[in-house]
Amino acid sequence: MKPLYESVVILIPAKNEVQTVGKVIAEIKSKLSATIVVIDDASTDDTINVAQLAGATVLSLPFSLGAWGAIQTGLRYAAKHNFNVAITMDADGQHEADSLPILLDAIHTCDVVIGAYPQRGSLSRKIAWQMFRKLSGINLEDLTSGLRAYNNQAIELLASKSATLLDYQDMGVLILLHTAGLQVIEIPTLMYPRSNGHSRIFDSWWAVGKYMLCTGILCLAHGNYGKKCRIK
Repeated sequence: MKPLYESVVILIPAKNEVQTVGKVIAEIKSKLSATIVVIDDASTDDTINVAQLAGATVLSLPFSLGAWGAIQTGLRYAAKHNFNVAITMDADGQHEADSLPILLDAIHTCDVVIGAYPQRGSLSRKIAWQMFRKLSGINLEDLTSGLRAYNNQAIELLASKSATLLDYQDMGVLILLHTAGLQVIEIPTLMYPRSNGHSRIFDSWWAVGKYMLCTGILCLAHGNYGKKCRIK
């Protein structure tokens, strides 16, 4: 019998994921009984209909807000409907549904659980991660995993206006959580290769360059702020 999680919502941001979103939802439903919400980031394909037919609640954005904007929309839904735990996962089939019960077991001991699989990173990504760690002072292994569980305190923080201007869900969110004093832990998980073979966020060198610049400045600002606080 599948475990029932009445206070848990699974949040899946999706943009043009018609080929995979239905399978992702079906796999979640085979592992546990929880509310599944797909946040459609202005898809131009049939993602919405496929997600609804698979049994998910769909929040349809009128225009694209990007990955973090879609996730925050889901977190605000979770806060509004008083869910105690929100889990974010990708719609492209990278994340295993088998990992969800493991995250749920761990979230009772902390504020945020990250499903970590640092082995997936390319050499360039690992170099970037190392730079971000040194600049920010945040020493987590997998800085960009989208597989995360948040308790209600983390949900409230990330659904607030202070998190609205973030461009990406990884370092900006981690820095915000760290500044608020919330406890973040990592647990090892497995991840599949991307079904579509490429990232929808980093689909050009311009996008990669913008990400590196914005994230580097954010990490540097946080690292300097932390040093000043320690001196006091």
